[in-house]
Amino acid sequence: MRKRIYFLLPDLTCAQQTMRDLLLARVEVKHIHFLAKEGADLSGLHEANLLQTSDIVHAAEAGLVIGGLCGLAVGAVAALYPIVGTGPQWETVIITGPLGSLFGAWVSSMIGSSVPNSRLKQFQPALARGMILLMVDVPTGRVREISEMLRDHHPEADMEGVEPAIPAFP
Repeated sequence: MRKRIYFLLPDLTCAQQTMRDLLLARVEVKHIHFLAKEGADLSGLHEANLLQTSDIVHAAEAGLVIGGLCGLAVGAVAALYPIVGTGPQWETVIITGPLGSLFGAWVSSMIGSSVPNSRLKQFQPALARGMILLMVDVPTGRVREISEMLRDHHPEADMEGVEPAIPAFP
């Protein structure tokens, strides 16, 4: 399990040095994400992508559950009132449940990809002032070590907290 640590950095130079420090601490590049206001120079940094900047993951999870429940409900109705035959056809539920989950996840993720990540809303004023947000995903056992290392090497950086848990795939 990983936890996401948020830091606000004052400028590009500090962000680039922070990136180097994290790499020296053996944090993989794929777990380091930087975000700044649109049009800001983030050269030499691993920029946050759609998975970090939108609500796509949360939306897909919700769509999976809601779509599955709707699929099960539609399947149950179709099973009780079959088009062909006289008895209930419960196999329909086995088919419509997973199909509903897949369809719900797909539709919800399309919607979620266009919605800004609600967890990043608190950082918008700082980003508008030109600061750079660092999101680093570290194993639970290394949160204290990485946080202290960044505080020691970069006193100008502001630690903004730790997210309790992040999804496994972003």
